[in-house]
Amino acid sequence: MSENRPHAAPASARAAPDARSRVEELFALHSTEIHTYLARMVRDTELAADLTQDTFVRAFRGLDSLEDPAKARPWLYSIANRLALDDLRRRRIVRFIPWTGESHGTAPSAERLVMDARLSGPLERALGRIPERQRAALLLAELHDLTGVEVAEALGVSHVAARALLTRARESLRVAIAAEEALLPPETEATGAASQPRVVRLPGAAEKRGTRE
Repeated sequence: MSENRPHAAPASARAAPDARSRVEELFALHSTEIHTYLARMVRDTELAADLTQDTFVRAFRGLDSLEDPAKARPWLYSIANRLALDDLRRRRIVRFIPWTGESHGTAPSAERLVMDARLSGPLERALGRIPERQRAALLLAELHDLTGVEVAEALGVSHVAARALLTRARESLRVAIAAEEALLPPETEATGAASQPRVVRLPGAAEKRGTRE
């Protein structure tokens, strides 16, 4: 007579709570910066909130594809970046849309206030002038402080390709900054603002760039 023993739950069922717990942990750690990145990419805070949720839903569904837990951060950025680029392509955004940073009734986070202070005026508009993938590379490397290897992982390209993309992005930004400065009123130039294109590094860039890449 066989004993009535409870059947063991399938491995997938046992793993589900662990996956949910892991993604909840990742959400607590990285959701704010992912939202900030998406808001800079798609120029819409409410849409960025939706895309942030989609990012972590996809992370939950595809957690098995994360082979190295230590690379979770660039992996999340890669998901967010794909969602942002897909949305931009669907809407065919070809020009910069001014972003006010308004949160429609919700007080902006401290991080968002800092980001707004760092990226404003000509630099904000100049970023909107450059190609989307270049803007993504600059935001990841300069504002979100990903290493060269992490930028490559987030964008789904080789390290060499990522460095080349960043080089092109910085050159594009220099040209865009010069174009924005050309639009400044004459009295601005009188205060000593440079009229020639200059090397531009986004605020927050690590000085130890050579060691990070």
